[in-house]
Amino acid sequence: MTDDVELRRLAMRRADMKLAFRSHALSYVMVNAGLVGIYFLTGSDYFWPIWPMLGWGIGLAAHAASVYFNGDGIRDRMIEEELEKLRRTRGQ
Repeated sequence: MTDDVELRRLAMRRADMKLAFRSHALSYVMVNAGLVGIYFLTGSDYFWPIWPMLGWGIGLAAHAASVYFNGDGIRDRMIEEELEKLRRTRGQ
């Protein structure tokens, strides 16, 4: 029974992480579309929206990597390692 509860908790956490990333990606698209719109309305010769797009894009890519390309998850492994250490020290 505890395995099912633990798996459900892990699944919920992973789903929350994916939803947070989707929200982040939507914000990125909406804000940068607005910046490109401002660029076109002002008639500037220099495409200045590239700088916030690149800067924020790096953060968005890091967020995507942590959510989707992390295998079992570094944080999950670290939590398990810490739990094992705590169990060993309390068992002595």
